[in-house]
Amino acid sequence: MNFKLSRSVITSSVGFLMFVASFGQAARAETLLLNGAGATFPYPLYSKWFSEFKKVESKAEINYQSIGSGGGIRQVMDHTVDFGASDAPMTDAQLAKAKPALLHFPMVMGAVVLTYNLPGLKTDLKLTPEIVSGIFMGKITEWKDAALVAANPGVKFPDEPILVAHRSDGSGTTAIFSDWLAKVSPEWKTKVGAGPALKWPTGLGGKGNEGVTGLIKQSPGSIGYVELIYAKSNHLPVAAVKNRAGEFVVPTAASVTAAATVSLKSIPEDFRASITDAEGKGAYPISGFTYLLIPVSMPKAKQKVMSQFLQWALQNGQTLAEPLGYAPLPKTLVQKALARVALVKAE
Repeated sequence: MNFKLSRSVITSSVGFLMFVASFGQAARAETLLLNGAGATFPYPLYSKWFSEFKKVESKAEINYQSIGSGGGIRQVMDHTVDFGASDAPMTDAQLAKAKPALLHFPMVMGAVVLTYNLPGLKTDLKLTPEIVSGIFMGKITEWKDAALVAANPGVKFPDEPILVAHRSDGSGTTAIFSDWLAKVSPEWKTKVGAGPALKWPTGLGGKGNEGVTGLIKQSPGSIGYVELIYAKSNHLPVAAVKNRAGEFVVPTAASVTAAATVSLKSIPEDFRASITDAEGKGAYPISGFTYLLIPVSMPKAKQKVMSQFLQWALQNGQTLAEPLGYAPLPKTLVQKALARVALVKAE
């Protein structure tokens, strides 16, 4: 058998392989990768959004790491990601250090819920601000506490200690929760305060909404705070919380929207706002925005895709919010946010 190949065959084969290699490189070059990191609060929705947006813009690949709001702020300021995400607005001091400047884009609204593991409890739990602050201050330590019994007439509580679960990482979910507690409890405001990272008086810490949810699922007698979708997807009950109008309100898209409606009257131009402890009837009191943190200048190709995504998410993407337990932005706020997309310029 003759194993010698003609020069023309070899040349053709090498040429074909070079074509395949160059085609693969061109295909990879056409895919534009955007990297982001931050809040775990909106992660289920963001995952859905990034997947759906790729159907609209096939060349865009958006990679998002759910590491907590504190990590998202830190990484976007350190330029290790193209954009950050946070449920807690950045402070004036943080914004002053950001180079280039960062814009806050509210993307959706959600509820921070009190979820618990009480086997045998037949009805939904009702919690007042005083009870919640008492539990997380470590003052209410038993499920049979008189305050819990009074707020839940007819409910038979177990004779068990309360195990508190909270976040161990810098967290926008914590910022929303503690912002509410600081408004409703002078003692909490003085002794613990508000922010993404706290010195907790009691309890066990879990990383991310996922970590807190895991602690609650495996610990009978526990209670903690997470974003609504994490409780729903893990089949955990959520408490009705007493609002400023004196109503016990269950967290839903409608009750979060009710909280935002009143607050929108005074929302600042940069969108950094709190909607906890809202006054309106039917308002769920532990509600908040979640934000994307976008540099005002980006490389041209990335700026184009980022602007396309913001416009898509603020319009088409809002329809995907409610099925996942989030509340879509009010139309007036969407229009204001869309107008600010033009502020993101190409370098």
